[in-house]
Amino acid sequence: MKFRALAVLPALLCSTAVLAQESPSAPVAAKPAALVADGIPAVPQDLVDITRPYMEFRTASFADWNPKTRSMLISTRFGNVAQLHTVAGPGMDRRQISFEAEPLSGRYIPGTDTVLVRKDRGGDEFFQIYTLKDGRLTLLTDGKSRNEINAVSKDGKLVGYSSTRRNGTDSDLYVMDPMNPGSSRMVAQVKGGGWGISDFAPGNTMAVVGNYQSVEKTNLFSLDLASGVMTPIGDHSKKIAFGGAKFAPGGALWVTSDEGSDFQRLGTIDTRTGKFTPRSPETRWDVDGFDIADDGSFIAYTVNEAGVSRLKLLNPKTGKVRVVEGLPKGVIGGFSIAPWGTIGVTVSSARVPTDAFSVDPKTLKVTRWTNSETGGLDPARNSEPEFVEVKSFDGEPVSGFLFRPDPAKFPGKRPLIVNIHGGPEGQSTPSFRGRANYLLNELGVAIFYPNVRGSTGFGKRFVSLDNGPFKREDSVKDIGAFLDRLQADPAIDAGRMAVQGGSYGGYMCYATAIRYGDRFKAADCIVAISNFVTFLENTQSYRRDLRRVEYGDERDPAQRAKLQEISPLTSVDKLRIPLLVVTGANDPRVPQSEADQIVAAVRAKGRPAWHLIGKNEGHGFAKKENIDYQFWTEVQFWKQNLLK
Repeated sequence: MKFRALAVLPALLCSTAVLAQESPSAPVAAKPAALVADGIPAVPQDLVDITRPYMEFRTASFADWNPKTRSMLISTRFGNVAQLHTVAGPGMDRRQISFEAEPLSGRYIPGTDTVLVRKDRGGDEFFQIYTLKDGRLTLLTDGKSRNEINAVSKDGKLVGYSSTRRNGTDSDLYVMDPMNPGSSRMVAQVKGGGWGISDFAPGNTMAVVGNYQSVEKTNLFSLDLASGVMTPIGDHSKKIAFGGAKFAPGGALWVTSDEGSDFQRLGTIDTRTGKFTPRSPETRWDVDGFDIADDGSFIAYTVNEAGVSRLKLLNPKTGKVRVVEGLPKGVIGGFSIAPWGTIGVTVSSARVPTDAFSVDPKTLKVTRWTNSETGGLDPARNSEPEFVEVKSFDGEPVSGFLFRPDPAKFPGKRPLIVNIHGGPEGQSTPSFRGRANYLLNELGVAIFYPNVRGSTGFGKRFVSLDNGPFKREDSVKDIGAFLDRLQADPAIDAGRMAVQGGSYGGYMCYATAIRYGDRFKAADCIVAISNFVTFLENTQSYRRDLRRVEYGDERDPAQRAKLQEISPLTSVDKLRIPLLVVTGANDPRVPQSEADQIVAAVRAKGRPAWHLIGKNEGHGFAKKENIDYQFWTEVQFWKQNLLK
């Protein structure tokens, strides 16, 4: 389990097209049955046709190694949603092994070719756990509560998972033999939604448990699996964040921790004394993740250098570190070391549409296993991002990535969209832009992805700068500093700028549209918080306390008053630019009511608000037919409000 909160939001990509005025009889595209297009014009078929190549890119994310065949398990999409496939060798065909209507994720049970799977329904995030064998799923959990796979023992005999089945709110800890669902038993009854089993110690008698309380604090425990007794590891009065924890074959516990540092470092922690000993040499930038070879001979870990990932191998005996140089410069996603030592890894960059690679730990040779399709387009044409750093209103440095169109093809000043990430404990990185490459390559629209204060990847001091209601608007002011820099850029059209964002970035979308409405022409706000008080009251109970730590506690009168004051809905009178709102009806994080109330308020003022609702979607659209239609809707929105 990785304790750091991953603002698990799916990629929200948009594009635009300049189209001739359509006649009333022009053919229109069929709208997916599960979408409600409220106040939105029909999508012209011409738009579908002209954008088609950019809609047909795929990705292939490494998931695991098959311990019997040494094939690679990946997640990719050939139909409407991503499914699991196997790849027998580099460059070989992808063979689909799951065939569900919903996206899913999985990994092999060690020593078997049976896959352990996590899947929800319609994006509701009430995940169930299954085994997958011969194309069939076997349910292991109750089918009702929210369940998360935490850890699997090295011998495959134990799966640790958290579940809200007791009361719908608290994430109690369970273990079971995945081949015998009847063996499931609760090993710890807890309070809160941030609990998880990180790893099992050799011998399967003890586990390490993490209680994630905020991006700044995780408490670690030793859990006796027989008695259920949990013993604190270290001093829990200290504000220390742990990014993950794994046992080495000899029993040493390795973790990433920011104890004694502004950044996450890789090291060992004594389970009796709680003493953390850094073992990797980095003093700047976070260690994002790590895995330990089965024989303990090396540890693979990634370092996040301002959003760009570096894969390194540490010899735990000598302390020697080797850097893997052959991977594309971009973002490393999931990675895992096979029982025989080969490292599987996912890489995404501006010119690599998320693909699976392997690394030989002896020679550091990199081998590409998948070459995902890009709709027939050459990804080498894609724009490489420019790192932009400015000083904000208070002198705090903030940065982001600017993707510019080809100046030879698009000379002169270009329109720009500011696209703000969610989280807020998230980070914009120079990964593949998908549909937005149409915006860049064909229409000459620039895109800027900022990392305002509160973003991860820049140290624990920086991530805390927006905490609570009284500092929340400082991140909104950061956008003003970026606008000053971007509007002064001779290649940017200061009169044609717009804002977009999802989840917390959706709140930022509303808030910046209000504060800087005279500098933006339109706003596209996706699964967005419109009122912090109603959001906290209506978000799912298992995550409510975790969000209170970040945003503020609506039960406290002073904080409630401030939360109400800074909520976009309170200042809706000032939201005067055209608005597009995208909503998942099953969203457990930001419920549909957040969208409904601001759309109604904007329309009550006589101002335009388009509203696209996915009845079979959650926190961001996941089904291709819906994502496509969202894209085409955004195209028309930008056409009317940005590109004139």
